Amino acid sequence: MTLALLGLLTLGVLMFITYIGDAYRTQIGRARKRVATGGQMLETARSQIEYAERGEGPSVLVIHGAGGGCDQGLDLAESLVQRGFRAIAVSRFGYLRTPLPQDASPAAQADAHAAVLDALEIPRCAVLGASAGGPSAVQLALRHPDRVTALVLMVPALYAPRPTELTSPQRMSALGRVLMDLTLRSDFLFWLALRLAPKAMTRMILGTPPALLTHADPLERERLHVVMEHILPVSERRLGLINDGAVIPALTRFDLERVEAPTLIISAQDCLYQTFAGSQYSAEHIPGARFIGYQSGGHLLVGHQQEITAEVVTFLRAAQEARTVRAVRAVEAVGAVGRSGGRAVRRSGGQEHDGLGTLLRDGLIQSPSQTTRPIT
Repeated sequence: MTLALLGLLTLGVLMFITYIGDAYRTQIGRARKRVATGGQMLETARSQIEYAERGEGPSVLVIHGAGGGCDQGLDLAESLVQRGFRAIAVSRFGYLRTPLPQDASPAAQADAHAAVLDALEIPRCAVLGASAGGPSAVQLALRHPDRVTALVLMVPALYAPRPTELTSPQRMSALGRVLMDLTLRSDFLFWLALRLAPKAMTRMILGTPPALLTHADPLERERLHVVMEHILPVSERRLGLINDGAVIPALTRFDLERVEAPTLIISAQDCLYQTFAGSQYSAEHIPGARFIGYQSGGHLLVGHQQEITAEVVTFLRAAQEARTVRAVRAVEAVGAVGRSGGRAVRRSGGQEHDGLGTLLRDGLIQSPSQTTRPIT
């Protein structure tokens, strides 16, 4: 009898292991195929950068957070694509097929973003930076102000002064760090952890209180599930995660007062990555910035997606319309000067630019030989 029970137990264990192995191989195979075919390599003046794009309309450069890639950038921007925007999502340094250079600072990453716009022949566009993508998004607006028409920062990892017990990032224990490092090295361990400890992974990886999912609607729960599953294969994002882990804690204050682009910043007080203080501080110092802060929602802003989408779409369209109005006025001014036999000149960065030539380069007006194309 004892031998029979032992045999049944052994058979059950073997069947369970077989089931787990088959499920893992199937799902990790899908994940690897998704990231292998979702993006394409772009040769830029800086380096090769992986990117993906979707949609038609005004361009939005999407900069993903920790654990992401161009695939997650497209996920983040799907609601914008559905509302008439063109999403251009990059894989930051060390993520998926974008190599990790020796200098992987936010400033260097910002220059790489500008190089992507150059290679795609996009004079300027709106920029959306999420989480650990926030620092390079702000640096892009600072280092290349003529390229950024609007700046949206969602739960951005940004500097906050005078850290306190409430605003300091929660530190993982030594054992937790070891376990996390092992998990990030192994697609299988990460996949298994998602299934055996979903609440712990929601807290540690998504920076979101698991209790929020209890009251979330099915669409929100599915969104969080997709975000977590799309971190796989985590092994192809490990270098980027390690770099973010070194860069983010060492962030210093940016020269926020020099940001020229219209700016919208969104965060939640219960974000477990503690982005609220830095978001609020940045909004207070970026000229004209608007801040939307929620009491709850976590790092994934659970329960606020429809409202946030409406806010972001309204903000981007308003920025585009304001820029179009300025362009029309500039064209009128150029025409007036032309009729008087003069020359319209504006100054930018200490250099003089012919007003008409600048508008042509920016794509806001067209020469007779140009075909019609949307404003980016």
